[in-house]
Amino acid sequence: MNNKKLRKMILIAMLGSISTVLMQLNFPLPALPSFLKIDFSEIPAVLAIMTMGPVAGIAVELLKNVLHWFLSGSPTGVPVGEMANFVTGILFIMPIYFIFNKIKSTKGLTVGLIVGTASMAIGMSVLNYAVFLPMYVYFLNMPPYTGDAMFNVIVLGILPFNLIKGIMLMVVSLLLYKSMYKWINQQQHKLSM
Repeated sequence: MNNKKLRKMILIAMLGSISTVLMQLNFPLPALPSFLKIDFSEIPAVLAIMTMGPVAGIAVELLKNVLHWFLSGSPTGVPVGEMANFVTGILFIMPIYFIFNKIKSTKGLTVGLIVGTASMAIGMSVLNYAVFLPMYVYFLNMPPYTGDAMFNVIVLGILPFNLIKGIMLMVVSLLLYKSMYKWINQQQHKLSM
């Protein structure tokens, strides 16, 4: 195994582990459904896509969610929350990768984070309506959400939650980018040799 491939694997494992710890440090927001919890576990995946590309970012998201499932379990027996978090992460990081890859600057990262936040908020609203909320209802044997209840959960809960989460991730990512700029460039250089 060559040095570059080993370095990538180690970096992905480190970032995935950090991401798992960050996912454990979650907290709810007042006035929003209690099952929605803020965490900063997408930050290591953002670092992964900036240094190693989209496959590394997806690998960090996958590793984080698999480890979280093993550590915390799932109330449904099926990792519905982890699947939703994995999709959320991908919806957030992929626009960042495509935009930052074209404009490698604070401006590019900012635009990518804004688009990633919009992608995550809209995408998860649609996917919660069509996939994840019905899965929770089925596996937890709850009465289904209908009409106003579904509207309230999606439009007054999930959509604002993901917008708030995206803004918080944006602020932290930009602060980290400014302080870790040299490290990110070093990793990009070492991994491209």
